[in-house]
Amino acid sequence: MPADHRPAAIVLMGPTASGKTALAMEWAQRLGGEIVSVDSALVYRGLDIGAAKPDAAMLAAVPHHLIDVREPWQPYSAAEFARDASAALAGIAARGRIPILAGGTGLYFQALLDGLSPMPEADQALRETIAAEAAARGWPALHAELASVDSRAAAKIKPTDPQRIQRALEVFRLSGKPISEWQAMPSHHPFPFRVLKLVLAPRDRAVLHQRIEQRFDAMLAAGFIEEVQRLRALPELRSVEQPLDLPAVRAVGYRQAWEYLDGLVPESGFRDRAIAATRQLAKRQLTWSRGELDARWFDPQSDRMALETALELFLPGQSAH
Repeated sequence: MPADHRPAAIVLMGPTASGKTALAMEWAQRLGGEIVSVDSALVYRGLDIGAAKPDAAMLAAVPHHLIDVREPWQPYSAAEFARDASAALAGIAARGRIPILAGGTGLYFQALLDGLSPMPEADQALRETIAAEAAARGWPALHAELASVDSRAAAKIKPTDPQRIQRALEVFRLSGKPISEWQAMPSHHPFPFRVLKLVLAPRDRAVLHQRIEQRFDAMLAAGFIEEVQRLRALPELRSVEQPLDLPAVRAVGYRQAWEYLDGLVPESGFRDRAIAATRQLAKRQLTWSRGELDARWFDPQSDRMALETALELFLPGQSAH
């Protein structure tokens, strides 16, 4: 087999609160690497405490990419992420450094590593038209419309998922072809890096649940509710008729905090609902990671030596001794 001369990249994926950030920071500092965030909440400015965004000291210690690239009222698609991340990776490789992709957004990883099926690009005017229809008729009605033109897509999309309903209708109206047909097309996207793909996940689900609970309590102590209040005060967000339809506001934790501040949820239930939603997110992330058949799984605490061995085999001479 011929030698693989592509530049190296490390991928750290897995559920929220599993230790990806800590290992990415440690390895980036040791290897002279740069971190590419693969997280759909970290792309938004102002989502800091609740998204566990790296703090100023971490950002100063290691170069980070794909953080704070959009305002919370702006959309950001997986295709845009793949484009921006590819540009960041090319720059990192050109500097002779090693990119470390760390995060838990499966669709972002898929778009970057495997490519997305070809389909029409976003049309902002049409999106606004669909959003106006939803405001008048409700998203369940638009979901029913989607079911009439693309039953396969509608079966996979919940009536309460406005972002995906909007995109599916947008694609159909632009092309006359159901989004499910576009998605079935091969992407033919060779990734220009050789990759060490690792999934970090505690073997004991109870350990992960405990980490999620502890981290959320730390976020509350750090001023998470006050952060959401500042977001709600932004004129651009105040002018949005249905802010809970925005991807940024729908991020886990932020949605529950927003509903609490709207008076829809009592204070006594807010914390439990947010922690439960974060556990559900972690479950979905674990399910997605199991589909990555070329990834190797490690418990970040009990498998540290095995992680170092994996790194040593991939990049000889770089493991800690």
